[in-house]
Amino acid sequence: MKMKKLLAILTVGAMVAATLTGCGGSQEAAPAAEPAKEAAAPAAEAAPAEEAESGEVQKITLWATGSENVNAIFDTLTKDFNTNSEYAGKYEVELQFMLSGTGTQTLTDMLAAAKKAGETDTDYDIVDLSGDDLSKMVSLIGEESFVKLDASKIPNAAGVKAKSSIATDYCQPYRGTTVILAYDSAKVATPPKTVGELADWIKANPGRFGYNQPGTGGAGDSFARTAVYNFLPEEALTSSDEKWVSEWDEGFAYLKDLGKSMYQSGGDVVYVAKNQGTLDLLNQGEIDMCPNWADMVLSQRAKGEIKDSIKITQLTDKPFTGSLQSLVIPTFGSHEDGAYAFINYMLSAQAQEIMLKQMAAIPLIDANTMDMTGYEDLKELSVDNFRLMSIGDLSTQFNERWDNEIGAGN
Repeated sequence: MKMKKLLAILTVGAMVAATLTGCGGSQEAAPAAEPAKEAAAPAAEAAPAEEAESGEVQKITLWATGSENVNAIFDTLTKDFNTNSEYAGKYEVELQFMLSGTGTQTLTDMLAAAKKAGETDTDYDIVDLSGDDLSKMVSLIGEESFVKLDASKIPNAAGVKAKSSIATDYCQPYRGTTVILAYDSAKVATPPKTVGELADWIKANPGRFGYNQPGTGGAGDSFARTAVYNFLPEEALTSSDEKWVSEWDEGFAYLKDLGKSMYQSGGDVVYVAKNQGTLDLLNQGEIDMCPNWADMVLSQRAKGEIKDSIKITQLTDKPFTGSLQSLVIPTFGSHEDGAYAFINYMLSAQAQEIMLKQMAAIPLIDANTMDMTGYEDLKELSVDNFRLMSIGDLSTQFNERWDNEIGAGN
């Protein structure tokens, strides 16, 4: 093994050994596998790579980061790819997973360092990136640091409509996640469908709606930030330009007005911590509606951890923010062939159903090609309506202002 590969693996090993706990949320990360350069058609038809022709299994390394649930799903997927896919016996994917919040060096830091150091033959064969991380990588090393994808080598992508708004030609989305409106259908027969209807419902039903403190979970972040950024041009959603800070006033006034009708305990408005906090309130009947992650709600409902009456819906005019998880092939990796094969596998009905059943991931292929039993709600979510939000360091200023004006003022 090349010394640089050994050092990279030792670095990750030390991080993972430091802590085996984590959580995921979306924001989540994932591992990767490796396909053959010739994977222009589904593997069964594609010509095997040169290494595979000699009878040797080509090994590829998938890098991912995120919470434990993401680690678990990639563990399942890589094992399935290696032993139960059309690529079994040709390619073998090894997962290098970094739990979020562990160690001081992130996966994006490592990728950027390898590129800036001029590395050309690393084991970063395929990398899983969230929308925010992809945006960060593009700003650090440019989209050209990734292979411009050849659609002929990813035949399963033909039916995928979802496209990343960043580095569109250099990344392949494979699953979706988004913040939705979770509600108790036993109490709310017709949930709001627009931002205006939601505001009207909150005011007409004081104390029956809640969202978690921004900074403690992505659902609360999404609700508060979209409430403010709905008053700004759409371009502001993916900008870290300081000029937008001076335009937050109208949105914060709107949030403060809604705050009078939020969930209360002991006569005071309370914003609980974390996504799970509001979902617990909903499940306990303390509130009737809250923003939350679609995958979180549906996976817990499938396990019987929350009531069957809890449903989800997506606002139609200005939805809460979501994200497309994507795979990229760094130009400084070693096995482009296998990377293509793994990407194609991830867009198969086989892999999409695994992600659906294990983590309630929103499929990016035709839902009719898989068993959606128990996850029928996802058919109503349109990935075309996902809104990506990436405001960089402005998020820190945003949270501080929310703490001072909203959280502490109610």
